[in-house]
Amino acid sequence: MASSNFVDYVKIFCRSGKGGAGSVHFYRGRAMPFGGPDGGNGGRGGHVILRGNKQLWTLLHLKYTKHISAEDGVSGKGAEQTGAEGKDYIIEVPLGTVVRDAETGEINLEIIEHGEEKILLPGGRGGKGNTHFKSPTMQAPKFAQPGEDGVEGWKILELKILADVATVGFPNAGKSTLLSVISKAQPEIADYPFTTLTPNLGMVSYRDDRSFIMADIPGIIEGAHEGRGLGLRFLRHIERNSVLLFMVPITSESITREYNILLNELKMYNPELLDKPRLLAITKCDLVEEAELKKYTRKIPKIKHVFISAHTNMNILKLKDMIWDSINNVPA
Repeated sequence: MASSNFVDYVKIFCRSGKGGAGSVHFYRGRAMPFGGPDGGNGGRGGHVILRGNKQLWTLLHLKYTKHISAEDGVSGKGAEQTGAEGKDYIIEVPLGTVVRDAETGEINLEIIEHGEEKILLPGGRGGKGNTHFKSPTMQAPKFAQPGEDGVEGWKILELKILADVATVGFPNAGKSTLLSVISKAQPEIADYPFTTLTPNLGMVSYRDDRSFIMADIPGIIEGAHEGRGLGLRFLRHIERNSVLLFMVPITSESITREYNILLNELKMYNPELLDKPRLLAITKCDLVEEAELKKYTRKIPKIKHVFISAHTNMNILKLKDMIWDSINNVPA
């Protein structure tokens, strides 16, 4: 997924259709030159609808779409003919899209399933024709209802990536390297901070033709919950994942301290993230003699962990087993 093509935030102005006006009409025929009212109702205005599409991974297709308008309903006609409904405007979005009101910040809706449709802005109702207002005391009403106005406003669409497991770690912790080894994803990899500027997804093959989806989230730094570094831009992508895989290199000055910093950033951003299953992968273990790994065990926080090396495939299958068990709630 090229970074220039990954868009996870757009702001658009949406407007639903106005309802059609009811008709003021009276029946006229050769045998009845002064017939009663027969004005039809106006048609409903078009809705603005969001539809989930699992083939989409980004909001790129909406990046240059600033205004969206559904069609207005058509006015009613004589002979009690109802006007046509305005055409709905359907916005296809990737799974995990959240829509907020730009002014209040309130969440309007979210899409998490393929084919799921939700009305973002309902179209205005059509007005009633004058045939609905006739009565014994008013046999020839010369009025009808106007159509109801549509709804409009600025909306913010945010994408929160849906995956089974998300990697959490400082820049250069080996997250992208791991994803490239255990899946067919090809994230950019280099030995400098913030190589990964956009989330990457990979389908990881497991035993017996099973698989799970891993998300490589750009590196977190201390203070990310306050917007430092890549900050809040990518912390939200961690919210939608089932399992959190913390990754700390064995070359870190303190594995426990680094893990606690990462944990605190998630807690400050959203305390509910701490309710998710957590695993710890100690990366880059090829840089240390295997005989020395035992002395690191007492320096590791009390969490289910594994020593790995993406370069030598050390314990990669064991890591997959741990992830699979956590995704499927298999007890340790």
